[in-house]
Amino acid sequence: MSSGIWRQVLAALSGEGHDDADRERLLALGAAELAYARSISGGPVTTEDVRRIAFEEFSLLIDDSQARAAVCERRGTRG
Repeated sequence: MSSGIWRQVLAALSGEGHDDADRERLLALGAAELAYARSISGGPVTTEDVRRIAFEEFSLLIDDSQARAAVCERRGTRG
């Protein structure tokens, strides 16, 4: 994922220029990226991984559909 997403994640964390839905989407996407980066040997990333990381790293509670959308979006970015 490009460094651009991390700038967006940082902006979302600070509340700059994002509505609640966009903020949650960006933070969920950041959590998905962290889940992939932390997976052992490129193993599968679950929605539970993304939900846990979103909570632990960003203090954000997301549901399975938000986590699934983030995983799908992240896969689309990286292939």
